[in-house]
Amino acid sequence: MISDRLSRQAAHSPTGLSAVEQEIARACKEARRDRSSVTLVAVSKTFNAEMISPVIEAGQRVFGENRVQEAKAKWPGLVSAYPGIELHLVGPLQSNKAKDAVALFDAIHSVDRASLCEALAREFKSQARRPQLFVQLNTGEEPQKAGVSPAEADSFIASCREKYRLPISGLMCIPPVNDPPAPHFALTAKIAARNGLKNLSMGMSADFAVAIALGATHVRVGSAIFGER
Repeated sequence: MISDRLSRQAAHSPTGLSAVEQEIARACKEARRDRSSVTLVAVSKTFNAEMISPVIEAGQRVFGENRVQEAKAKWPGLVSAYPGIELHLVGPLQSNKAKDAVALFDAIHSVDRASLCEALAREFKSQARRPQLFVQLNTGEEPQKAGVSPAEADSFIASCREKYRLPISGLMCIPPVNDPPAPHFALTAKIAARNGLKNLSMGMSADFAVAIALGATHVRVGSAIFGER
């Protein structure tokens, strides 16, 4: 598997970033896409600033975190030290953390319910920041997982735009662990296309090549870069 090979390489190199970049370039070439059409989001959750710094120094500038509080604790210093950092929230967002999330992150991948839309809309009005927003889909309709069901996606996207005036730029999905990812990526791309959304946040360490073949614009890769948590 790609993830096994990349994780081994990450364990034997300072960052594993080069191996991931090579795999992305290969996947883009096979899909007849330009490498610049895919943004690598290096998921640095649970890794401290000392472990993240070598990845930044190797050239990576886009990072993903799962929790607002963890990001607040470690990223302000890194952002000050290194120019051009872009932070993405790729984990679930509680409505009461919307203020901090809007202040800290450049993109939020987990918009999935009305209460969060209301909180984000308030913060968009009160802060001079406009993070990129992705609606999270629950393509497997798993009860334990956050996200909007595919059947409700169109109406939810319309509500984000019309009721809350939120500038939704794309969709995000996390396929069920035991399912082939391709059908979930294809469904996400189909819903995005009919809603005029250009950005697709899909694909992680194990399946980002498949996601790229099916149109991913953002791939979220952690263990293949940093090693196992």
